[in-house]
Amino acid sequence: MAFYCCGRLGNTSLLGNLAKFRTALGSATYAQAAAVPKITFKKFEPPKEEHHDIRNERLNRPLSPHLTIYKFQITSVLSITHRTAGIILTGYATALGLGALVLPHDISHYVTMIEGLNLSPATIFLAKALIAAPFGYHFANGIRHLYWDTAKGLTIKEVYSTGYAMLGAAVAITLFLAAL
Repeated sequence: MAFYCCGRLGNTSLLGNLAKFRTALGSATYAQAAAVPKITFKKFEPPKEEHHDIRNERLNRPLSPHLTIYKFQITSVLSITHRTAGIILTGYATALGLGALVLPHDISHYVTMIEGLNLSPATIFLAKALIAAPFGYHFANGIRHLYWDTAKGLTIKEVYSTGYAMLGAAVAITLFLAAL
């Protein structure tokens, strides 16, 4: 005889199963079964709120993202550098705009002042290269991103090869602008 004691199964109810269980066990065995402690239910209380930083500290978890476990890849470095170059270019535009508004002379006056310093051609070339590098990099990588927007060059091999090609183009653009 099969007994079902968990809720309702088909047309057999829990009470019907209990009645079958009593008759099958007999009175003495039923008394022993009735001596089993009753199951008590407590109202569910959600755990106390603990700030996630405190919980992570208590569990000795590292901060996330845990940068010390990652191996730097060219893709992440190029992405971070692209953003940095954009921020630098924004700084250039802001400085030129505010300088044009605030400074008493026009740009030719300041160019004459720099020429008056009698800097060596190598120093001037280096200074121009440092100023042109963010533009050359951001421009070359921007073209790469436009190429990606056509849904081409998105495999890992192509991402790496276009990354190296972009670095070469950025150096060429920077050297060209510094030579002007």
